[in-house]
Amino acid sequence: MSLEKRIKAFVQLGLFLKQFKNGQKNEAIAPINDKFYDDFEYIILRQKALNGWFEKENVIQAINAIGESLTAEQLNDWLSSYSIKEDANKAVGVIMAGNIPMVGFHDFLSVLISGNKIQAKLASNDNTLIRKIGEILVFIDSDFEDKISFVEKLENFDAVIATGSNNTARYFEQYFGKYPNIIRKNRNSVAIVNENDKAEELNALGTDIFQYFGLGCRSVSKVYFPKGYKIDTFFESILDDFQDVTQNNKYANNYDYNKAVYLMGNNQLLDNGFLLLKEDATLASPVGVLNYEFYDSIETLSVHLKEQEENLQCIVSSKNTPIETFGFGEAQCPALNDYADGVDTMKFLLEL
Repeated sequence: MSLEKRIKAFVQLGLFLKQFKNGQKNEAIAPINDKFYDDFEYIILRQKALNGWFEKENVIQAINAIGESLTAEQLNDWLSSYSIKEDANKAVGVIMAGNIPMVGFHDFLSVLISGNKIQAKLASNDNTLIRKIGEILVFIDSDFEDKISFVEKLENFDAVIATGSNNTARYFEQYFGKYPNIIRKNRNSVAIVNENDKAEELNALGTDIFQYFGLGCRSVSKVYFPKGYKIDTFFESILDDFQDVTQNNKYANNYDYNKAVYLMGNNQLLDNGFLLLKEDATLASPVGVLNYEFYDSIETLSVHLKEQEENLQCIVSSKNTPIETFGFGEAQCPALNDYADGVDTMKFLLEL
């Protein structure tokens, strides 16, 4: 199966996935829609029942973001810096996370687009969407049939990509250490607020905090404010667009629980009714909580963040902050070459 054919198939998949944002069918892919559109729409609607965190809006956001990335131009640009063999055909076991919808798709794409075979062990709380996408790819091009398998246990594989927590990573290293592997651990994302940031810029930061309820490694779990900053400015900027987050019972329960725990521990909190701000040096924060610190200068903060590099997935800020970061609102929309944990998945696969 040539690289050209693989790219063409994923472009067709991208056209399919982009339809669900607006609910308008693309006539150019009518045969795919005739077989899969209604089933896939039903699976989208079922996600909330299967996983209480997977609100329809978030599921469609994740699906659409993937669809938008699967264009011929973006795929070719991404792959142009690699030398891809037509006869790779290694069996790669992929253990996927399930914290946000289809979070394992990039590994799925990377293994297949590199010409290898995937054994995918799906997370129990996200095991329907990617499975159906596998069926769609086989329908688009039957050559994928012997390239895709979904398994309960990895067997007869040549390499492993596993994503989990710091705890599970220890087990992954024990079980898979003798194979070529990528083993991912916990990472967090942070934001830098500048004193000149306007309300609309801070509102975009709200997307980085609340999308997927803060469960992703690209979700902002900590904010750095300039010394002397009035945090009410930040609270006011996110009030109107994000206060409905507590309509999700799981989020509301976490918010209430963490608030009670912190108050019983005499922790000082800032509270706007749907988000708790806690001054804390740690990067990770529970659902419904955002850690924060004040910084004296962007220079000292840059040095601090460099020291934390192995624990950070991404950093966001506005154009007012004079260091290179993702922009506010961009954390959950990584490019194809923006690899998790900074490990080049394609390079790893092509060197097997």
